[in-house]
Formats: sequence, C-alpha cells, structure tokens
Amino acid sequence: MTSLAAGIDGLDWPDIAGLLDVEGYALLPGLIAPALAQDLASRADVLGPLRRVPLTAGGMGRGELFYFDEVLPDSLQAGCEAFYRRLAEIANRWSALLDAGRRYPRELADLHQLDRQAGQGRAQSYLSRLGEEDYLALHQRNDGGHVFPLQVVALLSAPGKDFRGGEFVMTEQRPRMQSRPMVLPLRLGDAAVICTAERPVKGGSGYYRVNMKHAISRVHGGERIGMELSFHRQP
Repeated sequence: MTSLAAGIDGLDWPDIAGLLDVEGYALLPGLIAPALAQDLASRADVLGPLRRVPLTAGGMGRGELFYFDEVLPDSLQAGCEAFYRRLAEIANRWSALLDAGRRYPRELADLHQLDRQAGQGRAQSYLSRLGEEDYLALHQRNDGGHVFPLQVVALLSAPGKDFRGGEFVMTEQRPRMQSRPMVLPLRLGDAAVICTAERPVKGGSGYYRVNMKHAISRVHGGERIGMELSFHRQP
C-alpha cells in the first residue's frame, strides 16, 4: 500500500501550483485511502488524545472540533511534512510576488521553531464532526504574525451515505468587486490544498492581495467528519 507521504510526492505539483495561482485551491481526489480515512474519523469518538472544542464556544457555528495539539497520528505526520515541503516552494513564490519579505523554511519542524520564537505555540490541525443542523462558519486560520498561506482540508466520511448537505465552501473577495463563492465537490478520501487567507492575483499594475475564507454549509442529515491541517501554529 502506498503511504500518504509517497502519494503526496507523486502528485502533479506544477499543475497544483497553477490551480492555486488561478483559483486559490486545488482538489486532490482520492488522496486518502478509505482505511486511513476511517481510522482518522474514528479518533473523534475516542476520549482523551484529542482536545474537544464546541464550535458554539467561539461563535464559529455548531458542531465539534477535535484538535490534534502537539502530536499528529503516525499515519498523518509524514504526510503533513511531505505536504509542507511542496507547499513551502509555492508559499515563498507568493511571498515574493506580494513583496511580503517572508521566507519559509523547507522543513515543517523549522517553521514550528520560528513560530515558537514568535509566541505561536498552539497547534491548529483538527478533525471536525458535524451532525444534523451543524455547520462551520466562514473563517480564516490566520491568527498571529506568522501565517503560512496554504493549508489542507479533507473529507473522511461519504456524502450521500454518511451525511447530506455539508458542502465545503470558499469565498474570494477582490478589491471593489463582489465576493465570489466556490463549492468544492469533496468525496470520501478527497483532499484539497486551499489558500489560508490571502493570495496574489495579477492585475494591470502588478500583483495584489485577494482575501479568501472557507466554511462548511449546514448538514441536513447524518454525520460529517472532516479534517483541516494547518502548518503554522497559533498564539
């Protein structure tokens, strides 16, 4: 069986980079094997290892988040590191286009060291569990001065079988324009690389910043389990 890290390294990264430049997201169909998806989804039912936070506590919607905190599962850690190595190249290019003056290190551990030095020590990656009538409001994972501009989301349950509704939604706001909504058609085991908050878009006078947010629409029945991997830490 191909490991998650090997599957990530085998993706068409020039094509992914191009999609991120144009749309702010890139779909990765079937990246997570069904057995791994089931294993990760089951961790939302195990008390103890994960930190449970109700979405109502922060006014972020309805449902529950289960934070991995310091240690990711072994099945996920190497994949997260493989994602970061590829995405750091794109992040550095975006930083240069926006003249942001930020360089991201090649290895995820080095990024986390910089985060800790900046007072950002709390991990942000989590599982989400949404039941009937639950939803995740539009948001960005951009707390703190050090923000990595890309992140990964994945669906760990089957739409139409395990749940109804619960679409993954993104919005894009360009200056002096109406917001553009996008629905990502995720299926079981699908992942997507998405813009965390801002990305460069080329205009007539050079590159400018576009603001993006993401959400999960209301679940109409069943239970939806998803995952969100953030590479930088929060304060």
